[in-house]
Amino acid sequence: MTEPEPAEKELTPGILAPAPKIEIATSPGFGDWLASLGGSLVFTAYHSAKVVFLGRGLEDGALTVSEGTFPRCMGIGAHPSMRALVLATKHQLVRFENLLPPGVVYEGHDAIFSPHRTWVTGYLDIHDVAMMADKSLLFVNTMFSALSTVSDGYSFKPIWQPAFITDLVPEDRCHMNGMAIEGNQPRFVTALGGTNVETGWRENLAAGGVLIDVATRQNILQGLAMPHSPRIHDGRLWMLHSGQGGFGYVDLQARKFVEVAFCPGYARGMALTGNHAIICLSMPRSDEKDFSHLPLGERLREHGEEARSGLVVIDIRTGETVAWLTALSGARELFDVAVLPGIRCPKVIDFFGEEIDRVMLMDPRR
Repeated sequence: MTEPEPAEKELTPGILAPAPKIEIATSPGFGDWLASLGGSLVFTAYHSAKVVFLGRGLEDGALTVSEGTFPRCMGIGAHPSMRALVLATKHQLVRFENLLPPGVVYEGHDAIFSPHRTWVTGYLDIHDVAMMADKSLLFVNTMFSALSTVSDGYSFKPIWQPAFITDLVPEDRCHMNGMAIEGNQPRFVTALGGTNVETGWRENLAAGGVLIDVATRQNILQGLAMPHSPRIHDGRLWMLHSGQGGFGYVDLQARKFVEVAFCPGYARGMALTGNHAIICLSMPRSDEKDFSHLPLGERLREHGEEARSGLVVIDIRTGETVAWLTALSGARELFDVAVLPGIRCPKVIDFFGEEIDRVMLMDPRR
């Protein structure tokens, strides 16, 4: 997978009309697993301009799907309270608020996420994004090779860059894409190359990737094949070795990646909860036949697998697949996924249709 496609070549559904719905299928045990989670999921399919909330009906327990259309929606960041979310889109960061007070159900939903505030950033190609406890935002500014935040009157405010990046210019020099948060601070980032020239990372997709320690700005791992989605869970750093199809953890003392499971697709976007990892999978882009330019292509053949688009749930202790969801149509590529604990049946409102017209909440304070 060669990423990202130039902006002018991308389909941009969601600008003038909603994008078509995504058709999905699930493993027999997916619903039971989601019920055991005690919450719900939200994922993005960015080339399809869709953010999708998966839950279970409050009365019958049936799988529920609520979709919103947002151009090039990518990273998702959930507030610790689950009362707010932030979504990275093509030109904006969009903050959603849950309209329902705790314990209130409306039309079968125990949470309704509606756009509440946006920041116009321009095309920064924002990848991972996080919302802290105070609702401050942090995001991976891929175009400028920097971790950034929002700033009134500006497109962004840079707060950190790799040691090898000498200039903050819109050249996507290393394709920084992922960040791991620990204690409300960025701890690690991933990039597809340790390069300092415009789109220099494209020259070595199979072995140019790096994992960087934010505090020291040193490379912890090098020679990776398109790493993504570093996440800290139960004191361990997990990561996707996307170009290899690997899911695993990083042995920080030995400075090596330990694979736990093979993923049948381009793995990018991950959430961890309890003993499970929920991982987004993508298919080759429409102008690519397969992943033959990456080690992933050969590994798929060795496993007798074809790349799929969807979600896979993996037991992090054993590497076994617990459940899966496949996008049958409408979404070849997924980017990110988040867990919404305590919310069983969420709904999303976008900027299309009449629902957004009726979102009017009055602050009762005087």
